[in-house]
Amino acid sequence: MRSALFAVFAVAVGVGILLARAVPERLEKPLNIAAPTPLVVAPGTNLRALNRSLAQSGVTPDAQSLYWYARFEGRADRIKAGEYVLSPGMSTEDLLDMLVRGEVVQHAFTVIEGWTARELRAALAADPRFNHDTTELSADELVQSLGIAAGHIEGQFLPETYFFTAGTGESALLARAHKALEAALNDAWENRAEGLPLESPYEALIMASIIEKETGQASERPTISGVFARRLHIGMRLQTDPTVIYGIGPSFDGDIRRRDLTTDTPYNTYTRHGLPPTPIALAGRAAIDAAVNPEEGEALFFVSRGDGSHVFSATLAEHEAAVRKYQLKQ
Repeated sequence: MRSALFAVFAVAVGVGILLARAVPERLEKPLNIAAPTPLVVAPGTNLRALNRSLAQSGVTPDAQSLYWYARFEGRADRIKAGEYVLSPGMSTEDLLDMLVRGEVVQHAFTVIEGWTARELRAALAADPRFNHDTTELSADELVQSLGIAAGHIEGQFLPETYFFTAGTGESALLARAHKALEAALNDAWENRAEGLPLESPYEALIMASIIEKETGQASERPTISGVFARRLHIGMRLQTDPTVIYGIGPSFDGDIRRRDLTTDTPYNTYTRHGLPPTPIALAGRAAIDAAVNPEEGEALFFVSRGDGSHVFSATLAEHEAAVRKYQLKQ
């Protein structure tokens, strides 16, 4: 009996010595990866099955090294599901480290300045990398689920590039974008200029959304903000086309007509004084900063040159001359 046990022990020691010599060499040897290769680890995947799959595809040298090394390290049950990229030169040890740390692929999604909430939701719905968990929600239901205090969805997401992993819910990204918007807006409001014709951060957001839609050149944002601020100060209507277009809604065909300017809606700033009831688009940081820091001056009017820039005028006569030169000529 003792002889048998000794023999088994001797064999085990011998195998251990062989493994001690062979495994490090296999672990450090580069895997068979010629170019960046995607690897998707589904939730619930065990390492033994993953190792077998990688061996069958020729990536790892055998169906055991990765698994037994992970078992020896006590990390076999710590791999994380997700989307990975295998890189040329990676070793088995590098692969295990990546799987345990969860170094999954980060995708980028950019929220564009000037988008409406409807356009943002359409872009999310068309992106197959997301879990479309808000598709069936109405705008009001989405507002409630995200806890948007304003009670209206428009303008409530900050235009930026957000990074996410495949399968992230639309709701998660929208929650991040809304939180970023609140932080940017509150910070801008804390650093606002004195004497603004705005009563709250929400009014600043409404103003910022109008500036965003009116601005063709970034440098003109504070100047346009100054025009609108002066108009509000003297009780002059804003008379800005983007608010009228927003009030028309999805039926707008691209051409704004005289009847559109005279048909009253809550967003028609030709027929109503003051700001519209809600933002009309997603405003970026620069537009928000411009809304609370308008440029000083005397201009009360501006007209497009047709190249994205504007001519600013202090009097109606100057403005009408600019209209004749740049608009009627066209």
